[in-house]
Amino acid sequence: VQLQAFGGGLVQAGGSLTLSCAASGSTFSNWVMGWFRQAPGKEREFVATIRWSGGSTYYADSVKGRFTISRDNAKNTVYLQMNSLKPEDTAVYYCAADGRPPLLRPSIATTRYDYWGQGTEVTVSS
Repeated sequence: VQLQAFGGGLVQAGGSLTLSCAASGSTFSNWVMGWFRQAPGKEREFVATIRWSGGSTYYADSVKGRFTISRDNAKNTVYLQMNSLKPEDTAVYYCAADGRPPLLRPSIATTRYDYWGQGTEVTVSS
């Protein structure tokens, strides 16, 4: 399984960016996909997750209402639409995939995910 994340960049506060994560190497119909981020000097933290089958989503409180995770089944791609960006959103963003049977609760722990993309950097200037 390979995940390739891209779409990061420099944006002013209040602006928008859309990150993409292209997945390959498996059939992802029953997988759970996630976005995480890691700011300098901080631990990697959960941002959002989506179940490929059914499309149910879950967000961290810090991004709820501003970020939207979605997927395109035909393209095997997961997106993270980020609006109303804040300087505290500055981080390297990683997409991740969990191929095990989904839990009843949202998968928000980094240890739950077996596959990770290379990360894409997002910088929000004030």
